[in-house]
Amino acid sequence: MDHNISRRSMIKLSTGAMAGAILLQNPDKTKAEFVSTSRKTPKRVLRFAHMTDVHVKPEMGGGLGMAAALKHARSLEDPPELLITGGDAIMDALAQDEARTQELWDLWNSVLSDNWPLPAKHCIGNHDIWGWEKEKSNTTGEEPLWGKQWAMQRFGIDKPYYSFDKAGWHFVILDSTQVNPNPKAVYIAKLDEEQFEWLSKDLASVNPDTPILFVSHIPIVAVTPFFDEDFFKEGRTQIPGEFMHTDLHRIKDLFYQHKNIKLCLSGHMHLVDRVEYLDITYICGGAVCGAWWGGNWHECEEGYGIIDLYDDGSFAYQYVPYNWTPVG
Repeated sequence: MDHNISRRSMIKLSTGAMAGAILLQNPDKTKAEFVSTSRKTPKRVLRFAHMTDVHVKPEMGGGLGMAAALKHARSLEDPPELLITGGDAIMDALAQDEARTQELWDLWNSVLSDNWPLPAKHCIGNHDIWGWEKEKSNTTGEEPLWGKQWAMQRFGIDKPYYSFDKAGWHFVILDSTQVNPNPKAVYIAKLDEEQFEWLSKDLASVNPDTPILFVSHIPIVAVTPFFDEDFFKEGRTQIPGEFMHTDLHRIKDLFYQHKNIKLCLSGHMHLVDRVEYLDITYICGGAVCGAWWGGNWHECEEGYGIIDLYDDGSFAYQYVPYNWTPVG
C-alpha cells in the first residue's frame, strides 16, 4: 500500500499471482514430477480515483473540501491517472432556481479545472438534475437546460449514460435517476427503457475477454440501505426506491449473461460497503463531503476510492480518507 494512504482505509482487495504447475523430467529419466510454480504476475494497467457525492457548495467550505480531496489524490506517492466522479457533484439543483444552479456549477468547474489537470469522466447524480422540483426551483420544464441537460453540458456528454474503453477495460457509466411516477417522491432508481436497450446492445458488443466496470450513482446492489433506521418499520426493513435500483433483478439477469463484468461502483449512500454476488463485486464508495460537509456520516469519513485495474481482469480497491476538518 502507498504510504500516503491512510491505515483507516475501509476496504482493501488484493490481487496475487495465480497458482500453476509445470512438468519437470527427473534426471534418472524414470520419473516425472509436477512442481508448483507461479504464472505471470498480473500487470496493472490503470489506477484511477472514484470521487462520488462531492455536493460542492460555497457554504461550509465545500469548495475548499473538494479542492483538498483532489489535491490529496494527486499528492499520493502513486497517484491516479484518471478521475471518475460518481454523481451529486453539486448541492443541489433539484430545488434551486437558475441563478443558484449557475453559481454551483461555476464553483464545480472552477475547483475541478484548478486542481485536476488529468482526464476525468463523470456520472450524473440526482442532485445534479435541475428543476425537477418545479415549485421550489421556479421552473416550468421548458427551460433549455432543465432536467439533466445542464449536467450533461457541464460534463461534456451527449447522453446521461455512455461507455468508453481504456487500458483494456470497458467502462459503462449509467444514469440511475428517473422521474418517480409516485408524487410523494421526486425520483426513483432504475434504468429507463431506452437506456436498458442501449445497455443490452453495448454489453453484447464487448469482446468476452474484455473486463467490464460499471459506475452508477445509486447502488445497483448494496448493504448500506439497510442501515437507515428510518426504514425499519413494523418489524420489516423497507428500502425506498430512491436508495437502491428497483430494477436490480432485471439488471442481474442481464449481467448474468456477461461473465466479464467484474466491478460496479456507486455512491449516493455516503457510506462504504462491498457486496459479492454471482462473481461481480459491488462497492458503494462513501462520499467526498461526508455528512454534506458537516463531518463524518455515521462511521464513514470524508474520502474517495483508489482503484487499480489489472490486465487479467482483477482489481484492487481502497477507500482513502483525506483527513478533512469541517469548516465552522
